[in-house]
Amino acid sequence: MHGPPLIGWLLVAVSAATGAYCLVRLRAGAGAERRAVGSDALMGLGMAAMAVPPAVMDTRPWGALLFAAVFGAAGAHALLGVARGRADTHHLHHAVGAFAMVYMALAMAGTPMGGRAEHTGAAAATHATAHVPAGTPLLTGLLLVYFAVYVVRTVAVLVPVTVAAGQVSWPGRPDLTHACRLSMGIGMLAMLLTL
Repeated sequence: MHGPPLIGWLLVAVSAATGAYCLVRLRAGAGAERRAVGSDALMGLGMAAMAVPPAVMDTRPWGALLFAAVFGAAGAHALLGVARGRADTHHLHHAVGAFAMVYMALAMAGTPMGGRAEHTGAAAATHATAHVPAGTPLLTGLLLVYFAVYVVRTVAVLVPVTVAAGQVSWPGRPDLTHACRLSMGIGMLAMLLTL
């Protein structure tokens, strides 16, 4: 990730916690739920690894290829689930998320250390903090829109407020799984914004 180190470390903490929670839940699940939680764990831990500031762990050139291979395989696995008739929105979301991770890994691999422009001579002093955009603006924009809509929809599921006869109530207790997916969606937005 090529944003400020503080944002990178916050994303590492939130994504690692989300991935760890999903790993704990993996033992209790069965069947389709277990596969979905496993995909969530992989996404959370992968996001944590990608968010480590490059000044601490510069993974070039092998990191981008490793991330692309792992998340390309995860995306292909999710698409195979859809092709086999297990077509649900969560499989499609995992495929989009995995391919977004591939896109970000490959886009960030082509930028200079920390996403900053490299200048020489007198121009270095004035352009030392100029951000070099990575990736294709159109694809980055489409992914931003997708994850923004996903975050809003997840919030609506997480906080199902009902209003009846002037009374506001929250039926039932919210599932922590939706909170984890919300944090990963917000993390994806943050990573795409710093691309």
